[in-house]
Amino acid sequence: MPTTTQEARESVAAASRHLAAAGLLIGTAGNVSVRVDNWVAVTATGTVLADTTPDLVTIVDLEGTVLQGTLAPTSELELHLGIYRGFHTGAVVHTHAPKSTAAGCVLDELPVLHYQQLLLGGATPVVPFHPFGTPELAEAVRQALPGKQACLLANHGAITHAPTLEQAVAHALLLEWACTLHQDATALGTPRPLTPEQQTAVIEVALKTGYGTPKPIESQHK
Repeated sequence: MPTTTQEARESVAAASRHLAAAGLLIGTAGNVSVRVDNWVAVTATGTVLADTTPDLVTIVDLEGTVLQGTLAPTSELELHLGIYRGFHTGAVVHTHAPKSTAAGCVLDELPVLHYQQLLLGGATPVVPFHPFGTPELAEAVRQALPGKQACLLANHGAITHAPTLEQAVAHALLLEWACTLHQDATALGTPRPLTPEQQTAVIEVALKTGYGTPKPIESQHK
């Protein structure tokens, strides 16, 4: 995690370019932030995310007061700050990713079709529509996120958060993959979600085996 304002601005800029290259951030639509102690580095409003540089990232406190930078922060600042105030989290990513946005135009909830979605907290809720940048949207997102690492915004986009910016970015990519999977499965027929019992069984196996974490090869010689 970054510790200085310059490191934070660099990490937010790099994450924005990464997400744009992956097709999750289009033009000026979307925003990224990371929290360090009692301040937040967040993308500035009206900037092209694919071209984000550290000077296009603004530093604010948890009340939204600008501490460093020359550009106004994103219009979705209150959405980011609401998540930081309500949850012990270190980074927030908001995208208008195509498949995630499409899912939010149709579904009331994205069901768990694949066990990797458990990394996002299971089924992903869809927040009712509110205009961007409004207190109502920020509050609706805050209410949807307990126990979840992601939510979809009806007819708008997606939100992910995590302890680190790298994890929040990974969650955004995973959510887009899950929405793509749901769309592909629906084209073939009626999707078959994992039952609560199947989800619990996966969690038990993952905890037992340390699934998803690198492990050294154990020596076969005693």
